[in-house]
Amino acid sequence: MHTILQPEGWAKPIGYANGMAATGRMVFVGGQVGWNAACEFESDDFVEQVRQTLKNVVAILAEGGAEPKHITSMTWYFTDKQEYLGNLKGLGQAYREIIGRHFPAMAAVQVVALVEDRAKIEIQATAVIPE
Repeated sequence: MHTILQPEGWAKPIGYANGMAATGRMVFVGGQVGWNAACEFESDDFVEQVRQTLKNVVAILAEGGAEPKHITSMTWYFTDKQEYLGNLKGLGQAYREIIGRHFPAMAAVQVVALVEDRAKIEIQATAVIPE
């Protein structure tokens, strides 16, 4: 469906791809945060906000006719790098539960703040549905 771009001789990344090639209809998911459908935060726990954020990404993908397996790239913005690094096991578990074992091209970036004060994570995604 998609082609992982892995230059020869490069170490294989764990949990993401360096790049992906795809052809089809594109679905763009704007930055999602860890609140529910009523725009209310149910938790200030980092992993729980990531879990809800990923659920929000999947809900928007579904509206566009896409599934997690169609994601070609994701950008994660978080407010605390140490909180991110200190929760990798929980993040991986939440990711696999919601997205599965599909690992698109990804970037992870610490930012000073997000627009929503309680948000600890924001995720933007692009998906390509094969023709």
